[in-house]
Amino acid sequence: MKTISISQKIKVIGSLLILSIFFVISVTIFLNNKNKKDATIINIAGKQRMLTQRITKNIFYLYQIKENDFSEIEKARKEFNQGLSTLIKGNDLLKISKAPTKELETQMLKVMNLWKNFEKNVIDFQKALLEKDSDKLNSIILFIASSNNELLKEVDKIVSLYTSYIEEKTEFIKKFQYSSLAIMFLLALYSIFQLKRIEKNAREFIEKSKKITSSNIEDIQPINVNTEKEFVEVADNLNSFINKVSSAMNYSQTALEQSKKASKKLESLTEEFDSLIIELENKSDVIKDLDRSEDIMIESTDDLLKTTKKLQSLKTQLDNLLKNFSKENTN
Repeated sequence: MKTISISQKIKVIGSLLILSIFFVISVTIFLNNKNKKDATIINIAGKQRMLTQRITKNIFYLYQIKENDFSEIEKARKEFNQGLSTLIKGNDLLKISKAPTKELETQMLKVMNLWKNFEKNVIDFQKALLEKDSDKLNSIILFIASSNNELLKEVDKIVSLYTSYIEEKTEFIKKFQYSSLAIMFLLALYSIFQLKRIEKNAREFIEKSKKITSSNIEDIQPINVNTEKEFVEVADNLNSFINKVSSAMNYSQTALEQSKKASKKLESLTEEFDSLIIELENKSDVIKDLDRSEDIMIESTDDLLKTTKKLQSLKTQLDNLLKNFSKENTN
C-alpha cells in the first residue's frame, strides 16, 4: 500500500481548511449581497403598493376639485411601470435579477395584467377630466375604486412571496453556515487526529529505535513500520544498516568457525610435527651410534691392518728363520 508523507498530509489538511474557509466566506459574502439586493426588491415591491394608493388618492382628489394637475399621477405611474419591469425582468443597473421563482413570475404577470387595465383607466380619467365628461369620470371612478383594492391585494402577494423567498434563503444561509462550521469542525478534528497519529507513529518509531540501541547485536531485528513515508524511508535505511551488520556478523561467525577448524588442524599438524621431530631426534641418536660404531670399526680395521702387517712381518721373519735354519741343516 502506498504511504503518504507527513508533508503531503499537512498540505492536504491545510489546503482543505483554507479552501473551506475561503469557500464559506465567499458564499456568505455572495449570499449577503443577494440579501441586500433582495431588500431592495422588497422595497420596490412595497413601494408599488404605495404608488397604487398615491395614484388612487390623486384621482379622487382631482375628481373632487376638478383640477387637471396630473404631475403626481404621471410620476407615480412612471415609477410603478419601472418598478414592475424591474421585478419581472430584472435591472442590470441595480444588479437585480428577474423573478427568482416561477410562482413570483406568475404573480407579477397577474399584477401586470391588472395594472394595464388600471393604467388605461387612469389615462382615460385624465382625458375625461380634461374633456369634463362627467359620465365617463363617474364610470372610471367606480372602476378605480373597485380595482384598486384587487391590485393592492395582488401587489401585497408579491411582497409576501418575496418575503417568504428571502426568509427561506436566509434559513438556507443559516443552515449552510452551520453545515460549513460543522465541516470545518470535522476538518479540525481530522487534523488533530492526523497530527496525533503522526505523533504516535513518531513515538513508536523512537521506541523501536531505542530497542535497537539497547539490544544485543545478535538480537537486533529489522524495524517494521507501515506509517508515513518519512518513517518508512528512515526504517528502510536502518533495516539496510541492520542487514549489513547481520551479514558482517554472519561472515565473522563463519570466519571464526573456520579459524577454529584451522586452529584444530594446525594443532593436529603440530602434534604430527612434534612426533616427526621426536622420530627425527631418535633417528639422530641411531645415526650417532652408527657413526660411533663406524668409528670403532674403522679403528678396529686400522688395528687389524696394523696387526696384519705385524703378522706379515712376523711371518716374513719366520720364513727367513726357516730358510736360514734349512740352510744350516743342509750344510
